[in-house]
Amino acid sequence: MGPTANTDGVEPTRVKLSTLWIFLMFNYLYCDVLGVHDAEVLKALMTGSVGGIQMTESFILGASILMEIPMAMVLLSRVLQHRANRWMNLGAPALLIPVQLSSLFVGTPTSYYLFFSAVEVGCLVFIASVAWKWTTAEPAFERRPVALDSGTALTASATSPW
Repeated sequence: MGPTANTDGVEPTRVKLSTLWIFLMFNYLYCDVLGVHDAEVLKALMTGSVGGIQMTESFILGASILMEIPMAMVLLSRVLQHRANRWMNLGAPALLIPVQLSSLFVGTPTSYYLFFSAVEVGCLVFIASVAWKWTTAEPAFERRPVALDSGTALTASATSPW
């Protein structure tokens, strides 16, 4: 049983959601890293126009703000109280899924981009599904004794996000 597991060995929903957001972020990142290794994409990036979209500072700022959502959800999934957490984990995928799907209609998507898009949309659907089914609040912090040495014990948080 890990430090964030309940007494029955089941990970709290907040940990599950945070882990899914981390998984999603790695997929976003690796797709972009591979894209820079694609000669055609790299040429387009060098011209400042990819799939007919000008890579202006405003466009890149907008993309940065959009990508901040999943990054923030890694943390928010761990620290928000149940009700707000659940709604944020329903709302963020509701925004990100249409954005990801619409990106498939910009230029001609490569096979690797289609693969990563399928994984990313699947992950977002799964996040929303977990949040949708999350109907009962879990204790944010469970206290349990932790032995230090020679019988000395402290109380530690079993589900603390930190």
